[in-house]
Amino acid sequence: MMGERASRAVLAYLKALYLLAEESSGSGVGAPPGLAQRVSTSAIAARMGVSAPSATNMLKRLAARDLVTYEPYKGGSLTQKGREVALEIVRHHRLLETYLVGALGVPWDEAHAEAEALEGDLSETLEERISAALGDPQFDPHGHPIPAKNGAMPKTSRSRRSLWDVGDGEAALIEQVPDSHPDALRYLAEVGVLPRASVTVESRGPIGGPLFVRIKDDKETAPMALSKEIAEAIWVQ
Repeated sequence: MMGERASRAVLAYLKALYLLAEESSGSGVGAPPGLAQRVSTSAIAARMGVSAPSATNMLKRLAARDLVTYEPYKGGSLTQKGREVALEIVRHHRLLETYLVGALGVPWDEAHAEAEALEGDLSETLEERISAALGDPQFDPHGHPIPAKNGAMPKTSRSRRSLWDVGDGEAALIEQVPDSHPDALRYLAEVGVLPRASVTVESRGPIGGPLFVRIKDDKETAPMALSKEIAEAIWVQ
């Protein structure tokens, strides 16, 4: 499929389906989301920034190409063929992010947008050269697993949860942070809430108020405030 140079729109929808299924199932922990992981039309439309009818039309087009299984009024799920294409574009994206940050010094809050612009045009030859130059990394700078060439995902903890779910007074190891919120990434970098950092939840505000966390063993710095939206998007062990 990638060899046929699928359109950017097709690749974007397939990647969105994969990532939405990954997020809802917690499948970035050793295996890709199951083929039957259905994603609602409204969720796809919101992720793509389009209307529900536009998302429906694209799902029907993808179903006609055996890339998606579409169910009217319910949404779609990736077929085996669709998942293979999605995993390849996810691999491109996360390798590019890793290369941009690690080799070129691109700030991690800018790498996501740059990788999105390049991922569909990355040749298989250049993909392998980048992977080899980086030592075949398993995770990108934001902690997301990089699919192997054969689609296999690196093994990580199966007990992961969101930072918001960590109880007051409990410690946790940051595993993943959201890569599509530049402002949040800049803030997380400033306060040290990075993948592989250990943090302790100090307290939280009322009625969904901010979560106050402290880098483990740092008794000098005041606790950092994280919104519920961001805390729910950070995965921890």
